[in-house]
Amino acid sequence: MKPRGLRNNNPLNIRRSSDKWQGLCATQDDKEFFQFLCAAYGWRAAFVILTKSYYAKRGIKTIEGIITRWAPSNENNTEGYIRRVCEYTGLNRGQILPPPNERPAMWLMIGYAMARVENGTTDISVNDMLAGWNLL
Repeated sequence: MKPRGLRNNNPLNIRRSSDKWQGLCATQDDKEFFQFLCAAYGWRAAFVILTKSYYAKRGIKTIEGIITRWAPSNENNTEGYIRRVCEYTGLNRGQILPPPNERPAMWLMIGYAMARVENGTTDISVNDMLAGWNLL
């Protein structure tokens, strides 16, 4: 069986909230995480959070800062998550990340690494991820 995030077309497991994301399924059967019509919409939502909310609005510009906010230690092994994303991307946890519009490939790599951690698999569609980025 596919991991929950991939079944929900929500590869970074965005928790349900009052946000009205583009591409949400009309019926939300998962009580904890959003369900999207297709993975591209799930990726779009994730990249909006990472690049527009975290990076541009809140000034969170490191892997450590992103993961600490995304996966807080009260419900995750945050240190392990940070280590794995750094390992998968080759980036340093405290490295200042460039603006997303200047280095989109780096941000795609971070998204892919986070999806690997969230879903426990490398069976993640890069085409869906690119489609989501292009919806920004």
